Amino acid sequence: MSTDILFKPLKLGTLFLPNRIVMPALTRMRAGPAGVPTALNAKYYGQRASAGLNITEATAISVQGHGYPNMPGIHSPEQIAGWRLVTDAVHAEGGRFVLQIVHHGRWSHSSYNPDRGLPVAPSAIAAPGNIYTPTSQQVPFETPRALEISELPRIISDFQQAARNAREAGFDAIEIHGANGFLLDQFLQDGSNRRTDAYGGTIVNRARLLFEVIDGIADDIGSERVGVRLSPHGNLGGLSDSDTVPHFNYVIDELSKRRIAYMHLIEPRAASAGFGDDASIDSADNASLFRRRFDGPMITAGGYTPEMGVAAVEHGLADAVAFGRMFIANPDLPERIRIGAPLNAFDRSKSYGGDSRGYTDYPTLHLAAA
Repeated sequence: MSTDILFKPLKLGTLFLPNRIVMPALTRMRAGPAGVPTALNAKYYGQRASAGLNITEATAISVQGHGYPNMPGIHSPEQIAGWRLVTDAVHAEGGRFVLQIVHHGRWSHSSYNPDRGLPVAPSAIAAPGNIYTPTSQQVPFETPRALEISELPRIISDFQQAARNAREAGFDAIEIHGANGFLLDQFLQDGSNRRTDAYGGTIVNRARLLFEVIDGIADDIGSERVGVRLSPHGNLGGLSDSDTVPHFNYVIDELSKRRIAYMHLIEPRAASAGFGDDASIDSADNASLFRRRFDGPMITAGGYTPEMGVAAVEHGLADAVAFGRMFIANPDLPERIRIGAPLNAFDRSKSYGGDSRGYTDYPTLHLAAA
């Protein structure tokens, strides 16, 4: 099988990609104290700079926006300085680097807030299951506090400040995380949004916060430096929607009008979308359903093999393909795909948290041959 199509250059906003192999956001839980990135993070991302595009793990826009141990932030001077170490490392290797920014919403816990305040959400509906506190204690999700309408400008402002901080830290662009059950996704889906004000009810209202965030950031740093991640049909964090396709048709139609750098769409078969490895082959195909509605570059993600990625690009279902676990285990993934080399196996047991093991010690082809 020829993989040449994955090595055709691609323009995403202000970015020029030498290949179409994307490293997506991957939760690794290895930031330093107070969410400050470290030299270990710089080594990890620098090792993977041959990706057409590198996207960071989800990074909190505020103290309130954190939701798991050792999660990085972009809301303090120390975090900005820590990320500068990482962006310098990626750029030194010739890479292009995007910061994914997020607010966890109800998928958080009062232990992350200095005042022990409850997590916030569109509505006071608890996520199912358990969450890890900052000390890695597993506890049930709390019932969140519904955000007052007067608080939403602060949420928007925090996203805008995070984007400005990202530019100060040296990132080429930002990706707004509107997927995977986090705050913006909680507003989008009617299973978690039961509001009766201007931010609830119709999909126009439920999408309002997402677009106010996008428009505010675009005004600050330019729409050509903004990507948006969405996960239609995803149920991570217990999310659900009553009429997914029509609702997301509206969201993506509106997103298309904004001429952003790219849309990043997650397939429901992806573990990060909530269905896990055992998703039915009959699961909805988001790329087929929504690609034609977005007039701009699209990245597709979700359990892709190189062969599936080639087919997606060849058939016009996407312009670039994100490979998650493969990039964790193979720092030099583009070269391995290009020459058809064997891939390192992904070690799930060392994926979340810890030290360099399972993080920066996966061998490259060069090291394996040495």
